[in-house]
Amino acid sequence: MQPTTMFTFETAQKIICRQGGADDLGDIAKGLGISRLFLVTDPGLVKAGLVEGALASLDAADVPVTVFSEVLADPPEAIVQAAAEAARVADANGVIGFGGGSSLDTAKLVALLARTPQALPDIYGIGLARGPRLPLIQVPTTAGTGSEVTPIAILTTPDHEKKGVVTPLLYPDVALLDSRLTLGLPPGITAMTGVDAMVHAVEAFTTRLKKNPLSDALAVKALQLLYANLPAAVDDGKDPAVRENMLLGSLLAGMAFANAPVGAVHALAYPLGGHYHLPHGLTNSLVLGQVLEFNLPAAQALYAELGRALLPKLASSGDEFAAGAFIEAIRARVAAMPYAQTLREARVPEAALPMLAEDAMKVQRLLVNNPRDVAYDDALAIYRAAY
Repeated sequence: MQPTTMFTFETAQKIICRQGGADDLGDIAKGLGISRLFLVTDPGLVKAGLVEGALASLDAADVPVTVFSEVLADPPEAIVQAAAEAARVADANGVIGFGGGSSLDTAKLVALLARTPQALPDIYGIGLARGPRLPLIQVPTTAGTGSEVTPIAILTTPDHEKKGVVTPLLYPDVALLDSRLTLGLPPGITAMTGVDAMVHAVEAFTTRLKKNPLSDALAVKALQLLYANLPAAVDDGKDPAVRENMLLGSLLAGMAFANAPVGAVHALAYPLGGHYHLPHGLTNSLVLGQVLEFNLPAAQALYAELGRALLPKLASSGDEFAAGAFIEAIRARVAAMPYAQTLREARVPEAALPMLAEDAMKVQRLLVNNPRDVAYDDALAIYRAAY
């Protein structure tokens, strides 16, 4: 009998979820045959002392480490190139990404470029990069991007475009979740990254081209974890169980959208980040409600499924009501977050909206996944509604 569903699903080779797991990084590195490690992070994490436990573990295992702590948000090409060169100079034979999505994305490309040098402009897109890469361990310190289990690295080009390198070579050997590393995240960052992860789950579940049963199951579980735990994580954030649920939700959403790619929310968010250096989670949040409303005619049944998964009271509701209730619930969750709620509040110039719409239309690798076609006029209307 011909199968009704055919798909390919890929993810990290090994996933470890354990409080205190970062204390085992030395043994994990040695298990991968790493003897000279290159650790990629950002200056804030070094200043906060979050890297110290990892360094102590590596020292105890007699694994020399070079620390590159110059990662910036929405990493520019120059930072990635400098990090890769530093890894080559250090003769590193393994890489750890330690931090938020920017550090993890940078680490992916360092592991690739330090082993197999190639020009970044030549590998933007899907499947254009060449391997092999160095062994790679990813340790997220935020619950948002899911970058620790995705084959994607997003950079900012010199002309302020956000472009992605997409290749299975970027899946890590080990993704390590240690919720202790997220206990000190401030409410604003917790909120932005948490909403980012929710967007990953929603867009993976509603993607047009590569929707599959495994990603669907992961997306639903991710959204349930994130939706339920986000308020507590933002309000206090000191509960390790809540933080672990957020990390796990982010990881599951990352596994989902790595195989069932995101759509218009991300496509419209990227120009906002590229031009105005707004945090990625915030840019997603600023257009999320408007994109959900835009997609409703094409995604009503799917939104209804998500609504029933989140809100038991919708179990017997019809699709139209359940889908509307889902959008209202997501909008309410976002509206309660402690950050800008409109493009105006985020200080995006109204005159820039046509330019942003033009740039969004260039992100066709994501727009093709959206459940409803998006034209320039649609993108402009969404930005205006978000203003």
